[in-house]
Amino acid sequence: MTENILLKKPFNAQQIRLKKRSLKKELLQQNNLAEKRIALLSGSTIGEIKPILELFLLQNGIKPAFYEGDYNLFFEESVFENPELAEFKPDIIYVHTSSKNITEYPHAANTKEETDVLLSSVIKRFTTAWTSLKEKYKCPVIINNFEPLPYRVMGNADIWQPNGRNHFIHQLNSKVYEFVSESSGIYLNDINYLASSYGLERWADSANWYLYKYALALDAIPDLCYNLSLIIKSIYGKNKKSLILDLDNTLWGGVVGDDGVENIKLGIESPVGMAYAEFQSYLKAVSELGIMLNVCSKNEEEAAKSGFTHPSSVLKVEDFLKFKANWNPKTENIKEIVKELNIGIDSVVFVDDNPAERKIVRDYLPDVSVPEISLPENYIRELDREGFFEITTLSSDDLQRNETYKQNSAREAAESSFTDYNEFLKSLTMVNHVGRFTDASIPRVTQLINKTNQFNFTTRRYTEDEIREIAASDAYVTLWGRLEDKFGDNGIVTALIVSISGKRATIDLWVMSCRVFKRSLEYSMFNCLVSELKKKGVEELIGLYRETKKNVILKDFYSDLGFTRMETEEEDYILSLNDYEQKDINSMEVVLE
Repeated sequence: MTENILLKKPFNAQQIRLKKRSLKKELLQQNNLAEKRIALLSGSTIGEIKPILELFLLQNGIKPAFYEGDYNLFFEESVFENPELAEFKPDIIYVHTSSKNITEYPHAANTKEETDVLLSSVIKRFTTAWTSLKEKYKCPVIINNFEPLPYRVMGNADIWQPNGRNHFIHQLNSKVYEFVSESSGIYLNDINYLASSYGLERWADSANWYLYKYALALDAIPDLCYNLSLIIKSIYGKNKKSLILDLDNTLWGGVVGDDGVENIKLGIESPVGMAYAEFQSYLKAVSELGIMLNVCSKNEEEAAKSGFTHPSSVLKVEDFLKFKANWNPKTENIKEIVKELNIGIDSVVFVDDNPAERKIVRDYLPDVSVPEISLPENYIRELDREGFFEITTLSSDDLQRNETYKQNSAREAAESSFTDYNEFLKSLTMVNHVGRFTDASIPRVTQLINKTNQFNFTTRRYTEDEIREIAASDAYVTLWGRLEDKFGDNGIVTALIVSISGKRATIDLWVMSCRVFKRSLEYSMFNCLVSELKKKGVEELIGLYRETKKNVILKDFYSDLGFTRMETEEEDYILSLNDYEQKDINSMEVVLE
């Protein structure tokens, strides 16, 4: 579905409010919306926040149902019994507080010690509420930090004097960051940044506060809701994975094939060259998060690669996983890149300075995200504000993703030298490390579950807390697999959740990264599962399959394992474990951890 221009930055808040009903109706026409229950707890008025947040969530494929807390009762509704919220069973809780909820500030006569005591008292009130929510409802909790005040009682000294009000807010925020960094499943909505970016004087609309008790200007609400939606979509694995980049006038100024590498604009010699160099530095930093960089350029390959030999080029050829420089349509090159990387086309962002090329890609590959970019000095802001790569978890697997895909290229090259695929698999000297879900593995397992769409039989999504509860229960068997071979370590790439009821068990979830599919890992994991279930006296195993447009590769998988179709409305399969014969795993070693 084409994104609505009203829901793209910079926002026209008045038009969004005016057209919110028609926008909602349009967005509800999408298929496969994920339904989520979201509780909004109030530190100030939230009436206009709910409908605007709903639009941005729908834009990201999430259909929310809301619980609205009463005005300024976030603490009471968090700490004390709340039957209505408990019955709602939230998937996510958002606590909308701000500097308006700081009820006491230090006085000029207070000593540093007295101010520190006050600081501890104020932050404890908030952390008590946040911790209580997390413990009671076992779901992600999103909190705000505190925005600066739009005035300075002490002038410039207000930010550094121990009893300055803005210094006090700064210290509170430091405590908030410590709390978030030490707390699993609690996420920060950075209204400190939002208010500063929007403009403190405009953000802190005093008339709006005195009249309606909104802690921010009505016109700033889309910015707040948009930022909040980025966190929620990231929690549910809807981030992008790859950038596909044009070259000429995108990564440098000029046309390298015509001008020569020595004449392209890049570096400190010119203002525009500095802008391109800084953009490259930004992209380099993004790639270090595990975002895959690729090239798609209408160019001669040799000339295109020469651009990265410029002495001011931050990026080098080896920073790119796929390099398509030719005269083919860019849509074809993008499809080839997606196929070679074995990722979904909806996980790709295409960046090109040419509006005609952007339009072609939007028209012919509507699932690809194509941000509008204007002048090179604006590229970073225009790309960054889209929130394509919002970080809610950053695992070691993320940091190693680019290296993992380079290893995959080496595997593909090795595969081409074999005529027998099974012999190729044996040559990899694979090792499957298998373990149960633990505190150390749960963050990565949760991330894998929420990002995987193709090898995913039920497309169920779980939060970290739900996974922890499952892992601690005797009613479940949980297994993860980490695949290693002679080219390197793929990390944790598969996970199983199986519920047990007497002598029958059900595969509630099975996911696997498609980059390792058909390397016998799926058979190795199933062999391990069957052995584990037999130890627990299980005799029959149910396999659930809920077909989507992305997981059709699994349609016959249970049949291949020996399951038979059950006579149910859903597509369910059953296997007698006593009849199961261990699958050949091509000399893969299995290490139980």
